[in-house]
Amino acid sequence: MAKKELIDQDGQVDFGIFPDGVDDINYLGFDLRSTMGKSRSSLFKKLSFNQFQFISLSCEQLIIGLAIVDLKIASHCFVYVYDPQTTEFDEVSFISLLALNTCIDSTPNTGQATFRKGRNSVTINTTAKPQIRSVEVNLKSGLKISACIDESINYNPLAVCVRAGFTGFHFTQKTAALPCTGTLQWRGNKYVFEELKVLASVDWSAGFMRRETFWNWGSLACTLADGRRLGLNLSAGVIETGFTENALWLDGTLYKIDMVDFQFERYGNAKATSKWRLRSNDGIINLYFEPAGKRQDKTNLIIIATNFTQHFGRYYGEITLADEVITLNGEWGFTEDHYAKW
Repeated sequence: MAKKELIDQDGQVDFGIFPDGVDDINYLGFDLRSTMGKSRSSLFKKLSFNQFQFISLSCEQLIIGLAIVDLKIASHCFVYVYDPQTTEFDEVSFISLLALNTCIDSTPNTGQATFRKGRNSVTINTTAKPQIRSVEVNLKSGLKISACIDESINYNPLAVCVRAGFTGFHFTQKTAALPCTGTLQWRGNKYVFEELKVLASVDWSAGFMRRETFWNWGSLACTLADGRRLGLNLSAGVIETGFTENALWLDGTLYKIDMVDFQFERYGNAKATSKWRLRSNDGIINLYFEPAGKRQDKTNLIIIATNFTQHFGRYYGEITLADEVITLNGEWGFTEDHYAKW
């Protein structure tokens, strides 16, 4: 049974991994204090609580990424579409000061996340019965996405909460390689997700996060030759105080992975095609990633800032489980190098 609330009656967080998830991240009940122990007001907590939801939709013919980020001082939303066969790429990005027309509910598996600016809107709606996470994107450019992510069959998200800095916490819930139906309308063409065997991955995160932080991240969702769905979520830099968010899914069954090392060139001789290497301490992950393209954002609003590069490309290498070795030979996925001040 899912944990009803993350914060208990004494204002404390139960840190750890929650196999059945958490219904409500009731952050206003958290006993948030300054580094010197002074209690923070409800208004301070409302203004300091960060939330974001990122969704990827991928297959051999399409790579789609979209996110809604609510930092209270400002909000951010982006959508991009990439065609691996033609290398066509479109992206849009919006910033809304004071997070106007932006809302993300505090419930990971119910409720909504919405962003609107002018004639552009992105809505993510999640229902408990049936367990569906729907995505609606309508942009003035004509790009439209209507997707239904099925979370009713073998749904085993990795829900984890860790300490963030001296006084805060960081909660995240990740899933990868979920069945997805729907359509994309883009550049005069209509793409049907069922026909393309599109798979979805979801990142729902919230908390009183470190004022300055960074992370590296890798994700994959693909269908193996034998028909099984394989999903990966790998990270370093933000969820590491006692627990990690590293996991893989085979047809929805979750396998936990130890710490992961990311090796890549950030500056100097780095090129769009520079390989990344990802290795886990337990020997399960031994992969290379070859970027094919990227979405990049460098925004410095003094109070908040981001230096963000998300690559999409192909994974190669081996995943070694107790009873089998899975070989990847060019399956599409993502990596990310991200600095944030919020």
